[in-house]
Amino acid sequence: MIDRHIVDVHVLLLRDGQVLLSMRRGDAYDGMWHLPSGKLDAGEDLPAAAVREAREEIGVQLAPDALTHCHVVHAVAPGVPARIGHFFTARHWTGTPVNREPGKCYRLAWFPLDRLPAGTIEYAAAGITAYRAGDTGLTALGWPG
Repeated sequence: MIDRHIVDVHVLLLRDGQVLLSMRRGDAYDGMWHLPSGKLDAGEDLPAAAVREAREEIGVQLAPDALTHCHVVHAVAPGVPARIGHFFTARHWTGTPVNREPGKCYRLAWFPLDRLPAGTIEYAAAGITAYRAGDTGLTALGWPG
C-alpha cells in the first residue's frame, strides 16, 4: 500500500526547440535519460526547489520568475515510491549547463523536443510530451483503472 508521495520538481531547460537531459548514473535508472530534477525540501516552495535543483545539478542560475509551471505528473510504479512531479519550463538562465553531479549523472545532452532519445524515463517523457501538447493539467501515470 502506498502511504506517502514524494513531491519533486523537473526543469525543462529549453533552447532552439531542444530540451536538456541528463543520463542517470548509479541507480535503478542507470543509463537512462531524465530532466534536471529533485525532491522538494522542507520549507521550500516549488519554484525555489526548481531553482536549487538547476543550480545543484547543472550549474545554471534561474530566477523564480523565469520559470513557468507547465504540467503535473502523478506517477506510481512497482518498487518505487509514488510521486507528484511538477514540471517547469525555463528559457532564460545564467551560466552554461555542466554536469555538476558526476556521481549521479554520466553526461548532459540537448535533444529535440519531438525526438526524445530511446531510454528516456517514462515519468520525464510524460511531462515533456504534455508540455509539447500544451497540456497544463495532470497526467496520471501507472495508476490502475
